[in-house]
Amino acid sequence: MIDLTVQDGRLERAAERARERGIVIPTFEQMRDPSRIPAPIRARLKTVGLWDLDPLNLFRISWKNEPRGSGGGFGRVNALEFPPSLTGVDARILALVGKWFPTGAHKVGAAFGCLVPRLVTGQFDPTRQKAVWPSTGNYCRGGAYDSALLGCQSIAILPEGMSKERFEWLAGIAGEVIKTPGSESNVKEIFDKTWELRRSGEDLMIFNQFEEFGNYLWHYNVTGNAMAELIERELEPSGSFRGVALTTGSAGTLACGDLLKQHFPTSKIAAGEAAQCPTLLENGFGAHRIEGIGDKHVPWIHNVKNTDLVIDLDDNGIVALARLFNEPVGKTYLAGRGVPERTVEQLDLLGFSGIANLSMAIKFAKYYELGPGELVLTVLTDSMDLYQSRLEEMRAEYGEYSESQAAADDARYLHGLTTEGLLELRYTDRRRIHNLKYFTWVEQQGRTHSELVAQWVDPSYWTEIQGQVAAIDEQIQAFNERVGLLEAV
Repeated sequence: MIDLTVQDGRLERAAERARERGIVIPTFEQMRDPSRIPAPIRARLKTVGLWDLDPLNLFRISWKNEPRGSGGGFGRVNALEFPPSLTGVDARILALVGKWFPTGAHKVGAAFGCLVPRLVTGQFDPTRQKAVWPSTGNYCRGGAYDSALLGCQSIAILPEGMSKERFEWLAGIAGEVIKTPGSESNVKEIFDKTWELRRSGEDLMIFNQFEEFGNYLWHYNVTGNAMAELIERELEPSGSFRGVALTTGSAGTLACGDLLKQHFPTSKIAAGEAAQCPTLLENGFGAHRIEGIGDKHVPWIHNVKNTDLVIDLDDNGIVALARLFNEPVGKTYLAGRGVPERTVEQLDLLGFSGIANLSMAIKFAKYYELGPGELVLTVLTDSMDLYQSRLEEMRAEYGEYSESQAAADDARYLHGLTTEGLLELRYTDRRRIHNLKYFTWVEQQGRTHSELVAQWVDPSYWTEIQGQVAAIDEQIQAFNERVGLLEAV
């Protein structure tokens, strides 16, 4: 359960800081359904840029932002459908689009989900404590953004091997940026740094996305309901929803599958990782280039017992498709073989993890031999805005992209995707993966054996967390009343 114990002294200081900074906190209900946002706030957003450091943008932590950089309102769930001419499969593959969030990635929602319960209960005091955001990239950007709005000191922790764009953005927002050794596979080094900070004696609050159930709950409630709405909108009368395919990362986004299974009991949840670091598939290790997905451990908040497939992806394919989808020659090639021009022009909405998620969805469709009308969902966490330096590096290393290379990448890494590196999980496979949590979380990170067992044997462990949204919304409303700005806004 997320701790909702109120600490009155700190709560008053937190409310005073929010009052000073002009902050009103959106509820989960408003993030799901922006039509419930007060009309004056929606009107004022017409003058605010989507990526501006403005407290009003907290109300844009939603999948329903109008897809524009400034002054947008709200509409339907932002989603992109990939046609069979691109995917090579008959199944319908749709993805929620993460670019249209503040910071350009949906992880700002996960960070907000971790921060808000601590803030509105007074457990986190933004006037005295530093907020620490351990991450492989976008989560710490979201946390630094939220911290800057609160006017509190933040520490962003991420591997030194992440893209240049992340560090350039953080330099202007975060109070401090710590680069840990390695790349996206080196999560333990991030955890080691958080322990070093804990022992430093500083007054800190560590928001670890890999274990914070605010991350799980935000995706269960906000992303899950956005997907359910998308299914209702898009599903044909004779069609069926078959499942969701997502790279693991912190496992927060996978929580949307828990909600979808409650609505669609026969649907599946597929968890993906890099074949170069096959943690879930083979209890393995390694390093890879699919930025932001993190591995070599099983996140504490991953409901493994509810996961149906593991899909491993060759990172060479993801990197190659980044060039195919974004180099002018690659886009011309795709258009020439019949991919609709509108689709080609929107492929820059896929960052590296988005390309991985699309590849997973294709493998999912091939494994289950899905046909027309059968629907698979996934998520585009961020866009290629955060990876332009990677394209430059590849040009420098491999030369200019050619039509023959585009044809080869398309044939091998898109239409040539197979079900190799895919495992449909038996009960014992799920238990094996769940048991891996022991070595990270009980032996290293201070979690208890009894709670690890409860995650596996007690279904109410997860449903009780899922049921906390109403209580958190009540505390958000009480916090806003204490701050006293809502009527003025």
